[in-house]
Amino acid sequence: MRCTFLTHPEVVVDPAVPIEDWGLSPQGAARAGRAASVLPRPERLVSSAERKALDTAAVLARSWQLDAEIDARLGEMDRSATGYLDPQEFEPTVDAFFARSLESVRGWERAVDAQRRVEHAVRQLVAETPERSIVFVAHGGVGALLLASLTQVPITRELDQPGVGSLFRFDPTRWEALSTWQRIA
Repeated sequence: MRCTFLTHPEVVVDPAVPIEDWGLSPQGAARAGRAASVLPRPERLVSSAERKALDTAAVLARSWQLDAEIDARLGEMDRSATGYLDPQEFEPTVDAFFARSLESVRGWERAVDAQRRVEHAVRQLVAETPERSIVFVAHGGVGALLLASLTQVPITRELDQPGVGSLFRFDPTRWEALSTWQRIA
């Protein structure tokens, strides 16, 4: 069994809108369409409940003529304590999130807890449909945490995606990564 973890592409960043409600930009929607043409059609498509992931999954679902399922456990790390942070604040906070995985940085969900949440979701979803290919549509932060688990290395930002709209493949039965991150062109 092979699965793919895909992150949403570019979004419309609006500090006045809650982060989980940001949608895809026109460029992001176009890149999601390219993802649908690059990836083989899975037997199952499961998305985070955040709008940017749902928008991505909707593009894929239309292209593949497949229903998208929603699982909130695939959501990005909870950073509601701070909400939007400008890039000069956001990047150091993300660095600290990965570097101090046992701590709640600025009130954010701890990295170890987010990792446990996404890993549990993936394992349960796979167990429900063994021998079926699944594409998971979610976010870079939790993708990096899942990749750390799959490669059996400590949590590190070095495993973060090279940019939004990236993917990696993995074998959930052997619980191992089959690739590193690859960015959708």
